Amino acid sequence: MRLEKCWFCSSTIYPGHGIQFVRNDASIFRFCRSKCHKNFKMKRNPRKVKWTKAYRRMHGKDMTKDSTFEFERKRNRPERYDRIRIEKTLEAMKEIVDIREKREIAHHKQRMMGNKSKMIKEARKELDQCIPTAVRVETPPKIKVQIRKDQIHAMEE
Repeated sequence: MRLEKCWFCSSTIYPGHGIQFVRNDASIFRFCRSKCHKNFKMKRNPRKVKWTKAYRRMHGKDMTKDSTFEFERKRNRPERYDRIRIEKTLEAMKEIVDIREKREIAHHKQRMMGNKSKMIKEARKELDQCIPTAVRVETPPKIKVQIRKDQIHAMEE
């Protein structure tokens, strides 16, 4: 089962899904959905469309340089089937996924490091402008009513 990549948004395309566009010069463009195909026909640049992987990588939102991406590259040479090798490969794939997740979390923390001071500044600015952020509504005090046993029997009858 070969998983292709969308030319526009870089998401995975599973067999039987998506659209293929073949240009006159025999170059093949694969699209995961009609949204990507229409954007391609409108000659939009994926690096300028905010929801694409190309935009996120270009603007530092996603990791770009990582050794784990090397395993995802497409290779066209056929390999001889070897059961032991396949088992090792599957085990390695699990480890690679774990490593990639850890690195993505570290990348996200690094990106968000400067946000805390920015949020504090915004909160102070809001307080300085005297904008009521939370209005306290005072509730009336609760009144305790005591009921005697003979009153309960009278209510039931």
